[in-house]
Amino acid sequence: MNKYMLLMFAGTFFTAFSQLLLKQSAGKKYKHPIFEYLNWRVITAYAIFVGVLLLNTYAYTRVDMKYGAVIDTFSYVFVMLLSYFILKEKFTKGKVIGNLLIMTGIFIYTLG
Repeated sequence: MNKYMLLMFAGTFFTAFSQLLLKQSAGKKYKHPIFEYLNWRVITAYAIFVGVLLLNTYAYTRVDMKYGAVIDTFSYVFVMLLSYFILKEKFTKGKVIGNLLIMTGIFIYTLG
């Protein structure tokens, strides 16, 4: 694994974190509908998305496409873990099975 793959892996974590910010923002009530979009959580989340987009664009110049797609799937695992630890959401049977399938697919893909 080279440093560009690690950059992409970090990008998936930050993508999951930004999705968590959007979910937190969606769960709040605002005085005016415009503040559903103009609040620090939404603005920060989209700034992170743009940063990860630029990071991935650069990293893909040094990483094979087949590895990038695999690394991106880790965002689902990160979202589940961050939701558990930060939002205190429960692991459901479906979430665990889905993430195990994702991890199994990653391992099978990397072996081949």
